[in-house]
Amino acid sequence: MENNTEHVHCLIIGSGPAGYTAAIYAARANLKPVLYQGIQPGGQLTITTEVENYPGYPEGVQGPEMMIDFEKQAARMGADIRYGMATKVDFMEPPFKVWIDEEKLITADSVIISTGASAKWLGLESEQRLNGYGVSACAVCDGFFFKGKEVAIVGAGDTAAEEALYLSKLCSTVHMLVRRDQMRASKIMQDRVFKTENIKVYWNTSTQEVLGEKKVEAVRIMNHETNTTADIPVSAFFVAIGHKPNSDIFKGWLEMDDAGYLLTTPGTSKTIIEGVFAAGDVQDKIYRQAVTAAGSGCMAALDAERYLAMKGI
Repeated sequence: MENNTEHVHCLIIGSGPAGYTAAIYAARANLKPVLYQGIQPGGQLTITTEVENYPGYPEGVQGPEMMIDFEKQAARMGADIRYGMATKVDFMEPPFKVWIDEEKLITADSVIISTGASAKWLGLESEQRLNGYGVSACAVCDGFFFKGKEVAIVGAGDTAAEEALYLSKLCSTVHMLVRRDQMRASKIMQDRVFKTENIKVYWNTSTQEVLGEKKVEAVRIMNHETNTTADIPVSAFFVAIGHKPNSDIFKGWLEMDDAGYLLTTPGTSKTIIEGVFAAGDVQDKIYRQAVTAAGSGCMAALDAERYLAMKGI
């Protein structure tokens, strides 16, 4: 095992906007960061097509292309970017231990966790096939592309209600598909949905298939009470059944909320363990935007730099 161990000053786990921004700042501060990209290099943005709301790209940019830009910038600053996934950690004491792909052991003076979150999907073949072609897990990111069109959204919690309301301002009709005979969303959010004339709620309804060859053209729904199916013509299908933070390997080491989001000291990236920091969607269930993730990656690198300076490491 010894020859498969390496010590690093600053280890960054994950490669979305948070991880790459942390790498840019950490490299410039001469922390010699090593970044492991994880299972999905570039993170959730690599399954997005057009990104129009990130500052500095006046013409918009493709999600994967934007992540390549982030990666190139981090590499140019001197960050050591590698393929590989963190599979186990031991945060008992510094230097912290992180195993990569279950075989290589990295010991690190500081760790920045930016493992992100993954959207929950319904699990339909058509949903995956048309992902980026009208199927989306982010109304705030993609709603704009369907201005004046009819769209469908599936979900029953606060996020689904919020996204349906957001879409109602842009789209002609929002068909909201709710699996049960009631919503989980808070009373105030439900009231807003019911008061919005162009949101049509379908109770006891599940999605059977997203229809369309090259892009979303309709959604096939089934009513559980009547056992009948119907096709609703729509241009987009939004899935808002929640996100799952990629935090499983930190269970037992770091504090997290009921959904698994890592808890940080408000206004910082600090976790309960001194020297371990968290940034981006793994600790942010409220905003979940590329620009906020990048901002928190910057915070994590600055927090790590101060911690290492204070420890004299």
